[in-house]
Amino acid sequence: MGRRIRFDENEWTVVGAVSSGGGAHDSELLADADTVLSAYHRTTFNSVTVRLDSPGALAALNKGVSKDSTLQVSARTETQYYEQQSQTFAKLLAFIAYFVGAIMAIGAVFAALNTMYSAVASRAVEIATLRAIGFGATAVVASVIVEALLLAMIGAAIGAAAAWIAFDGNTVGTISGGNNDLAQVIFHLRIGPGLIATGMLWACVVGLIGGFAPALRAARVPVATALRAV
Repeated sequence: MGRRIRFDENEWTVVGAVSSGGGAHDSELLADADTVLSAYHRTTFNSVTVRLDSPGALAALNKGVSKDSTLQVSARTETQYYEQQSQTFAKLLAFIAYFVGAIMAIGAVFAALNTMYSAVASRAVEIATLRAIGFGATAVVASVIVEALLLAMIGAAIGAAAAWIAFDGNTVGTISGGNNDLAQVIFHLRIGPGLIATGMLWACVVGLIGGFAPALRAARVPVATALRAV
């Protein structure tokens, strides 16, 4: 109480605190409308919040405002309104996430290829011995792919554990503009079972792609050629 907060060229004095019962308005500053319009040189409102008697009254409100030709507004719930406000920013975040994720996935595929090619080269004699005692090419391919999948799953489990420790439960805020008004977008980060399962699945895909070519190479190396390397 009594603290002065500066926004742009204006200073505002905190004269009270209110609660909206856990709604979005708990994170907003409230002031006299005419004073705010004058301070920021505006003449119109971006949005108006009303409290209805019941959720079913929204349809009646929409019907009422649609009958007034002087009003170019639409009524919606707070949830729908803020979803629309954050939609553009959410699409941008999704694009960045998929773009960065795709680059990292490509890098992971090459890392898996390098790892499995090295593993196949170092075990050429062992693979040739298996072929010599009766194991077919299919068994060799399967063993290399299984090893690649296991390595990928172990890496994914370590990454998921690190992400859970570092990010689960954190709250990240940012500023986003929408429909000519300024709003803060809050993200509650949660590393849940579904997200971990998705990460493990993509790790298996990367491991499968990275291990397939080395597995074929291991199966195609002639037994005699591999045994001469002893």
